[in-house]
Amino acid sequence: MVSLQIGDCSKQAKAASIKRTSWNCKLAEIKQRNMDSSQLSIKLIEGPKAPNTKAYNFSYLFCLSLLICSPCLNFFFISRALFRSPEPSWSSRAATEAEAVAARSCSGHGSAFVDGILVDGKHVCECNACYRGPDCSEFVQGCAADAESGDPLFLEPYWRQHAASSAVVVAGWHRMSYQTDGDYFISIELERHIRKLHSHVGNAITDGRFIIFGAGSTQLINAAVHALSPNSTVSSPASVVASVPYYMVYRTQTEFFNSRAYEWKGVTSKWVDKLNSSAPNFIEFVTSPNNPDGRMQQPILPGSSVIYDHAYYWPHFSAIKAPADGDLMLFTISKLTGHAGSRFGWAIVKDEGVYKRMLTYLGINTMGVSRDTQLRSLKLLKAVLGEERGAAGSIFEFAFRTMRERWHKLNKLVSSSDRFSLQQTRPEYCNYFGKIRDPSPAYAWLKCEREEDKNCYAVLRAGGIISRSGYKFGADGRYTRLSLIRSQDDFDLLIRRMDALITKEKARNM
Repeated sequence: MVSLQIGDCSKQAKAASIKRTSWNCKLAEIKQRNMDSSQLSIKLIEGPKAPNTKAYNFSYLFCLSLLICSPCLNFFFISRALFRSPEPSWSSRAATEAEAVAARSCSGHGSAFVDGILVDGKHVCECNACYRGPDCSEFVQGCAADAESGDPLFLEPYWRQHAASSAVVVAGWHRMSYQTDGDYFISIELERHIRKLHSHVGNAITDGRFIIFGAGSTQLINAAVHALSPNSTVSSPASVVASVPYYMVYRTQTEFFNSRAYEWKGVTSKWVDKLNSSAPNFIEFVTSPNNPDGRMQQPILPGSSVIYDHAYYWPHFSAIKAPADGDLMLFTISKLTGHAGSRFGWAIVKDEGVYKRMLTYLGINTMGVSRDTQLRSLKLLKAVLGEERGAAGSIFEFAFRTMRERWHKLNKLVSSSDRFSLQQTRPEYCNYFGKIRDPSPAYAWLKCEREEDKNCYAVLRAGGIISRSGYKFGADGRYTRLSLIRSQDDFDLLIRRMDALITKEKARNM
């Protein structure tokens, strides 16, 4: 070590015979001034210090890269600031509330809803049938299995898995007017997506046809009957008929409205032999697939005006063999996506005159369908169409798999009994899935085979099962309908009650 005094750098360097650069000396002087002591010990390395070429090259390249990248980075951040979507403002509170309600735990046996009852500031759970308690965790012993209604709650798990793609936030000023962007109170975009949906599924022809919206297909049923009835009050009323077993609303609506233009004439088959060659003043309902037995049907009366009800003609309930091409066809979103509560349906009409008469009916009746309902329906159809055709996890694949498993389980159970039987079904080729598919009907058309069981509904009710009697479908009392499209809780309890009923009967026969 050599002691180096300020100002003596040159002398010391000469004494040591070491060549020093001027910047080394200056560095030592600067450091010395910043120290409290009067001296600074510096380790002198003999010989000149060779420059570090690698370090120099790296520094040069690093600086050059910064000069080149800096404008690009600036452009990126400026563009992001200018063109990125603005953060939600007024919708944030609504979204937060919806997510909080959706996160409410109801033990998997119920749901909380934004418009539900509040208790102590919290939304209460609305429990499934046979469950109760604050979180729906208590099973009601002895509760009857509800298999009566066609409430399509089997699709609720699917929409829980697709909450983001199906959610809708509605502004307070959304569609306040009676009018919409399309004629006759319909959304142009929703109509376009309906046509796109039928083309995607291949279950109906829409080219060159008119489309009308209704509050579910229920409203459209009577609108269609009205439109197909004679205009003149001088003419005799149209005869409305359907083949047994038929959807009971055809009869109840026709009788309830009690119009001079049409009247209920019962079962189609009884008129076949009475008519000579044609039935020009008949309106025939053709439900295909049929509710309740799932059969594909065709018109029976030649020359009749036909209303085709295709509510269940979707890949999860029926094999899609060809696009339907009827003059007047009815569809409903309830059996497509499961949203029965939205009350949305549509008719596809070929004849312009019939189309205009239906529009008149709907205009006087309700002035169109709720604009909020149309918005939600549009969002749901976008979610359906956004999925790859037949892909795993898609709505049609999910729904078909669920219905197939339910039918297989019930059919296997009933087949083990000689007291009951179900409608005959078989696998069929489906154009939508591009393969042969197993049966997956929406309903089980159950028959009590014993002579003494004249009221099959009563037999099941005694066994803790609520069904819909065959009488309501114009059929024999030996038949009753079991709904397979309700919640998983409902179906599981149906299987338990049916199994107990069959097991008890087997034990009695031993």
